[in-house]
This record gives sequence, C-alpha cells and structure tokens, in this order.
Amino acid sequence: MFLDDVVISGLIVVGGTLAFLLGIGIFIYQDSHKKKDESSHVK
Repeated sequence: MFLDDVVISGLIVVGGTLAFLLGIGIFIYQDSHKKKDESSHVK
C-alpha cells in the first residue's frame, strides 16, 4: 500500500513538473517569435 502511494505521488509530481516546464517552454517559444516579428516590422 505504501509503495503504491509513493509511486502514484511520484507520477503526479513528475507529471506536474513536466507540464509546468512545458508551459514555460511554450510561452518562451511564442514570446521569442513575437519579438522577431516586431523587429522585422521595424526594419
């Protein structure tokens, strides 16, 4: 029982961490493309 709880908790923590990092990565990716688009319009 304890081992099952630890495994489930670990999967939740790892899944949440990956989702959080993926969200940050997507935000940075979109933000970097916005800056490139704006700089090309200025030129």
